Amino acid sequence: MPKAIRMYETGGPEVLRWEETAVEAPGPGEVHLRQSAIGLNFIDVYHRTGLYPLPLPAIPGMEAAGEVLAVGVDVSDLQPGDRVAYAGMPPGAYASERLIPAHRLIKLPPQISDQQAAAMMLQGMTGQYLLRRTYPVQPGDTILFHAAAGGVGLIACQWAKALGARVIGTVGSPEKAALAKAHGCDHTILYHEEDFVAQVRELTAGEGVQVVYDSVGQETFLKSLDCLSPLGMLVSFGQSSGPVTSFDPGLLAAKGSLFLTRPSLMAYTAKREDLLSSAADLFAVVTSGAVKIEINQTYPLEDAATAHRDLEARKTTGSTVLIP
Repeated sequence: MPKAIRMYETGGPEVLRWEETAVEAPGPGEVHLRQSAIGLNFIDVYHRTGLYPLPLPAIPGMEAAGEVLAVGVDVSDLQPGDRVAYAGMPPGAYASERLIPAHRLIKLPPQISDQQAAAMMLQGMTGQYLLRRTYPVQPGDTILFHAAAGGVGLIACQWAKALGARVIGTVGSPEKAALAKAHGCDHTILYHEEDFVAQVRELTAGEGVQVVYDSVGQETFLKSLDCLSPLGMLVSFGQSSGPVTSFDPGLLAAKGSLFLTRPSLMAYTAKREDLLSSAADLFAVVTSGAVKIEINQTYPLEDAATAHRDLEARKTTGSTVLIP
């Protein structure tokens, strides 16, 4: 019988329970999917803790790859045996099998393995909208990417470098600095030991960067504004250190008529055509070799609680995959 990680309450990793689950026949517009690899992402932690509430009980998880087992009567573009992947709503990825709306699935090219897909769909399409749509990175731009050795960071820094940008990344340890430099970063800053604002200003001859991509949140938000050149953009797309507290929008004017945005992958891929375009862009840079997807950790799905603990303790680097 299929199994899944289910949570009946919010809280620490201990609320994640491994148990049997029933999967019904697919209804109209649905696909029955057998999953072979599941991506681990910080949004899973936000759902577990209740920061981003889910109706309970819930099966968390936003990203996976696998094989189509059956399709609903009105699904015409997928058939049993197709290899597919997805990222985004609806949640429920922490399962060996599940039902999912067909319009959220993307067929995988033969060059992309299931584990690669599970490791890159959410993080890679996040990188795509950040670099190509939120602030379209141009050759010659200098960018600052926080958590450069994380899952999104390793993908985005490679991609930004391929676009012709000069990439500065913040990291938490010398080991992560080496990893980030091997994946597109021209300069790395140990933000626990160094003043990253001063370092950015020194590296840019006092001018600042055109854009800061910040998934850390509370710990880095205000200092990120100080790293920007006039008319620069702060892209706040996560909060691994905690939510950003209230601030006076007048700061944006005082610091150089800055732009601030808080985007999400769900909004950028809500339309089917945007989802397909984003995935195609991602597949192209990966199959070309410009962006390499490296899975640095795997865990059995039943050990999802351990994976969450390691992710929150910043013990992981790059992409992490759960195996049903």
